[in-house]
Amino acid sequence: MPKKGQIITNPINGDSYEYMETANDTKGERITLKATVNTKGPLVPKHYHVLQEEAFEVVSGQLNIWVDGKTTILTAGEKMTLPKNKPHNHYNNDDVPVVYIHTVTPALDFDYLIENLVGLAADGKSKNGKYGLVQELVTLKYMDSKTFLADIPQGVQKLLMNIIAPVARLFGYRAIYKKYSDIEK
Repeated sequence: MPKKGQIITNPINGDSYEYMETANDTKGERITLKATVNTKGPLVPKHYHVLQEEAFEVVSGQLNIWVDGKTTILTAGEKMTLPKNKPHNHYNNDDVPVVYIHTVTPALDFDYLIENLVGLAADGKSKNGKYGLVQELVTLKYMDSKTFLADIPQGVQKLLMNIIAPVARLFGYRAIYKKYSDIEK
């Protein structure tokens, strides 16, 4: 279980995430992370959250936020909140790290998602911010933090996740891996 003050770091790129508040700390109200991202470019595909909003506050560097087909660049002291059901992405697009505070409301299982995304990336199972369609479908199906990819119609994703994800689990795919977290989903 993620704990307040815990820092997880991807040993390949040095990106790190410090849990400032976990779902457990806030009784599920929110999760707050301090992210330090060295990697240039998207770390996850364009997506949207059905049940959660995300807020970003830049501490240093520049955070690119893609929403509504355009990119906004936030700098130190600037904030932006993205409502649920709004396709978006956020990433560093500079040669220097960006440090930002990332709050997700409500928390659901987002703290576990971060552990697993970092773990998968550290194990070389992510390329250019993509984890492979099968892994993404398993994650989408079994996470409480309901999220969809922005570039594939939701109906198609639901169909694929309901067919492919259960079969993929037979081959060891998980939304949450015990290897990265203390639970498995």
